[in-house]
Amino acid sequence: MYAFDIERPSTVSDAVKLLKESDENQPLSGGQTLIPTLKQRLAAPEKLISLTGIDEMKGICEDDDGRLCIGAATCHADVAAGAGKYPALAALARQIGDPAVRNRGTLGGSLANNDPSACYPSAVLGSGATVVTNSREIAADDYFQGMFATALEEGEIITEVKFPVPEKACYMKFEQPASRFALVGVFVAKYADGVRVAVTGASEEGVFRWTEAEEKLNSDFSSSALEGMSPPADNMISDLHGSGAYRAHLVGVMARRAVDAAH
Repeated sequence: MYAFDIERPSTVSDAVKLLKESDENQPLSGGQTLIPTLKQRLAAPEKLISLTGIDEMKGICEDDDGRLCIGAATCHADVAAGAGKYPALAALARQIGDPAVRNRGTLGGSLANNDPSACYPSAVLGSGATVVTNSREIAADDYFQGMFATALEEGEIITEVKFPVPEKACYMKFEQPASRFALVGVFVAKYADGVRVAVTGASEEGVFRWTEAEEKLNSDFSSSALEGMSPPADNMISDLHGSGAYRAHLVGVMARRAVDAAH
């Protein structure tokens, strides 16, 4: 690990100012990805800007539109315990990592990193949520832009995520047992204006909406509507844990299970 300084601002505005001091400064949230990266000397920031002391970025509440609003610095364990208004989201948070990870990792950190096998991106995209930063609001469909790629600009910080609460929803995860990341994870959410299906862990392009499944479920919200369906295997991840064809098959299986469980 290279030497670096650390700052602990207490407000979002102070954190933004510190980040803008140098292109080499990096924000630090839960640190579940960044700290191992630093230990391996794969990153060498001049200064880390810790976001853990910013109280305005923590907590869970409901806004005037009935959306569940979760601060970006809220850890997974608190989402699991406090997102009862959105049971599928709380259940997803309970499946992330182990107790140590759930008590350190944060919603905002996961979304900023956008790991292709992380769980939260599927919930955000599957819910049609809104990612709020220090300067703007970004629709989920615009936020995710590929593996480890997002719409965030340099020095921009996620402060909150607003989740519309669906009529029915479920997240089904086939986990890689060593890392507990999703080998394939499917988030299905049924709203009055339609169904959204988001898939994580499977594609080389990161989290994506499975629109063919959405069309079928809009007409018939049942697992039988997806019988025999799976997305194309062309862009699926193929590695020692499973081939692209295997992951494509799992997407169909997990989607059908998610629909059954949502009922």
